[in-house]
Amino acid sequence: MLGYLYLGLAILLEITGTTCMKLSDGFSDIRYAAATLVAYGVCFYFFALSLKSVHLSIAYATWGGLGIVLTTIVSYFYFHESISLIGLIGIALIITGVVLCNYF
Repeated sequence: MLGYLYLGLAILLEITGTTCMKLSDGFSDIRYAAATLVAYGVCFYFFALSLKSVHLSIAYATWGGLGIVLTTIVSYFYFHESISLIGLIGIALIITGVVLCNYF
C-alpha cells in the first residue's frame, strides 16, 4: 500500500513539474525552470520508491496514464486550453486502460 502512496506523490509531482515547465516559457523564467527540475527530480525519487512494491508495468501505466489525464485537466482549467471530443474519448480510453491494468 505504501508503494501506491509513493506512486501518487510521483504523479502529483510530475503534474507540478509539467505545469512549471509550461510556466517557465521555454525555460526562460529561471524560477519555474528550477521548480520544473526539482519537481521532476523528487518525482523520480518517489517513483523509484514505489517500484519496491508495485510492479513496473502497473506503476508505469498508472503514472503515465494518470499523468496525461491530470495534466489535461490542469491545461483545461488553468491554461484555458481546449479539449476536443476525440481528446475526451482518448482520455476515457486511457482511464479504462489504467483501471484494467490495476485490477486484472
